[in-house]
Amino acid sequence: MLKVTVKIDGMMCGMCEAHICDALRNAFPGAKKVKASRKRSEASFVTDIPVNEESIKRVISNTGYTPVSISVQQN
Repeated sequence: MLKVTVKIDGMMCGMCEAHICDALRNAFPGAKKVKASRKRSEASFVTDIPVNEESIKRVISNTGYTPVSISVQQN
């Protein structure tokens, strides 16, 4: 199981969090426990399927936010 954490600039409200979560769920069907926090400026999810960091950056950028960093940890 991989835990992916993405630091994101630009989230201001609850709808921003929902927008990010929806985009990640749609782009990565294996994503579970998808969460976003504007207070922590990050989104996270777990997956059994390897993910490409460039794909994650593209998904976040396409939603209108700025990906700052991505951390992928083996759980």
